[in-house]
This record gives sequence, structure tokens and C-alpha cells, in this order.
Amino acid sequence: MAEMEDSKAKSSSGSLFFNRSFTMNSTAAPESNSPKFHLLLNSPSSLNRAASISRFYNSFDSVKGKVKKLCNLFESAKSSSSPSNLASPKETSPKVVLRPSKSIAYSSSFSLSFNNSSIRLPGTEDRIVVYLTSLRGIRRTYEDCYAVKMIFRGFRVWVDERDISMDAAYKKELQSVLKEKTVSLPQVFIKGKYVGGADVIKSMFEVGELAKILDGFPRRQPGFVCQGCGDVRFVPCWNCSGSRKVFDEDEELPKRCLECNENGLIRCPDCCS
Repeated sequence: MAEMEDSKAKSSSGSLFFNRSFTMNSTAAPESNSPKFHLLLNSPSSLNRAASISRFYNSFDSVKGKVKKLCNLFESAKSSSSPSNLASPKETSPKVVLRPSKSIAYSSSFSLSFNNSSIRLPGTEDRIVVYLTSLRGIRRTYEDCYAVKMIFRGFRVWVDERDISMDAAYKKELQSVLKEKTVSLPQVFIKGKYVGGADVIKSMFEVGELAKILDGFPRRQPGFVCQGCGDVRFVPCWNCSGSRKVFDEDEELPKRCLECNENGLIRCPDCCS
């Protein structure tokens, strides 16, 4: 009987402990959480969050208003361009007047200037002569000379290229023909007639007038290169080997070679004869 009473006492004490802990927790929880809840509601961070949320919704409403305005603008533009708002078929549309393009006018002026050219280069009625330079001192001049040279090589016609940087006599010759002291390069002569510079040749090539003028010239084989000079048009002088000096046996003194130019070069006998 004593053992039964002890076990009952233990069970009653355990239940009282459980109930006591449960009641303590249940009663303490709202008391401990209530001040925190009030602090969260009354804290400035919560107020700032509420204000930011209200600002976000206000800005969103303003964006929606702007979108509606844009939609109204597009809808009004569509309605104005609708077939109902277009002009009636009875109304006459303005007539479009076609005018000749600049290229046609240019081509006719080129042909007239070429046929009526008063500047002639004697002894070149059977060839194309181009005065140019191979020096790159002035970039624009070199690019124009190279462009004109490539245009004629595209037609595969032989061109008498007279490089004034390789022979100063060509510069004097061009000045005497054009009757000007300062001349620009390149300058082109076709069949002895003066044509013009790089701008004229490029324009004639674009409108197709140059192809008509070059129609009667013989064509070279594709990829043809002179074996004597490599298309440089000059070779070292055979008499002085490019030294520009020849030994005179009578006077036993070196003298200036009279067969080459100031650079000790002569025209290639294979392609420039």
C-alpha cells in the first residue's frame, strides 16, 4: 500500500509540473510578445516601409496614366491613317515629273569635252598616257594615281604610265602641254586628247562612258606582267649600269651618261618601245 501511495504521489507531482510549465508558457508568451508587437508597430522603420509602399503604388499609377496617354496617341494616329480618312479617289494626286539623273548629264558632258578637247599630246594617238607619281609624300595624290591605274588595269588595256618621280622630264613635258607651272596628278590623255584628272576618270568609269572610249583598244592577257621591268616601266641604264657616269677614253675623265635620266634609268624597251 505504501508503494501504491508513492507512485500516485510521483504521478501527481509530474502532472503538476507539466501543467505548471504549460501554464507558465501559455501565460508568459502573450506578455513577452505584446511589447515587441507594439514596438514593431511604433518603430520608424515600419513607418518608412509603409510610406515606401504607398509611394510605389502612386508611381505605378502615374506610369499607368502615361501608358494610357501613349495608347491614345497611337490610336488617334491609326484612326487618322485609316482608309476612311484617306483622300477620295476623285481627288487627283500630284504628278511626279521624272528628270534625268546626274550620271546621264555627266556622261554627255564627258563625251562632248573629250571630243572637243583642244589640248593634245602629239605622238600618242594610238595609246593611253597617264602622268602619275609613285611617291607617297602626299597621300591624296598617291591614292588618286593608284585608283586611276587600277581602273585602267581592270580593262586590261596597255597604258603608257609616265611617272614623274622616276623621270623629271615627264613633269616638264606635262607643264608644257597644259601650259601651267603647277599641275595636279594624275592627268590622263586618250588617243592624244586630254581627258582630265582622277575625278573625271572615276566619274566616267561609274557612268560607263570610259568603257565606250576604251572599246577599240587591244586587250592584254589576264595577269600579264612585263618580264623586263615587272610593270615598273623603267630599267637601269645599260650604258652606265645606273651610275650616270661613263669614262671617256679620249679625255681620260668620267663624264655624265647621256642615255639615262637623273636616276640612272631608261624606259623599258620591252613594254615601252
